[in-house]
Amino acid sequence: MTKIKSLFYLFLPLITGGIIAFLIKNNIDYEYLIKPPLAPPKIAFPIAWTLIYFLMGLSYYNYQKNNSKSAIIDFIYYFQLFINAFWSLIFFLWKLRFLAIIWIIFLDILVLFLLYLFWFKNKLSTILNIPYLIWILFATYLTIGIYLLN
Repeated sequence: MTKIKSLFYLFLPLITGGIIAFLIKNNIDYEYLIKPPLAPPKIAFPIAWTLIYFLMGLSYYNYQKNNSKSAIIDFIYYFQLFINAFWSLIFFLWKLRFLAIIWIIFLDILVLFLLYLFWFKNKLSTILNIPYLIWILFATYLTIGIYLLN
């Protein structure tokens, strides 16, 4: 694997997240919303997402490095990254909170499916994505709670 490919696999989630953060930065209204119990402070999100995006990139790099290629895994990985990115646009930029619920549930299903597929090809890649799954399940709870409370 070339160094450029390695860097691409490692950093694509971080770059994607950074671009989305830049696009929505002036539209984030989290602090003004009524939030459900256990909602973290606004500062927790960039910290958590940076770590999660790094682990996602590391997991995909590890999967690619070990030559355990699968077209369906490649497709689901990039597709869920796209769905993940667009959730922020739907929720913060366009304020379509109900659509954001449907969107994030779809993301939950995609990530569960990705972890299932990773498990048969590269168990470490599955393990590295467990924090991502936990975080988006928590984000699903927050999305539903914010929709219901606002």
